Amino acid sequence: MANTSAVYARIDTNLKENAESILSQLGISPFSAIRMLYSQIVLTKGVESLKSGRIYTADEVDAQLAREFGI
Repeated sequence: MANTSAVYARIDTNLKENAESILSQLGISPFSAIRMLYSQIVLTKGVESLKSGRIYTADEVDAQLAREFGI
């Protein structure tokens, strides 16, 4: 059996439903989307902005989410 860990997160209901609707249209499960996000973070050692090509640290992402969404 593979060595795995569970990830639990509380997320805004509307955000979750909207994201899962789009993922469904793309044929991607929420599990796969989370796994892709984690893989991309490991590959880039941060979070990449597609617009600017810049990689952001976790602290920068947290600060931006707090500014934009109050989370």
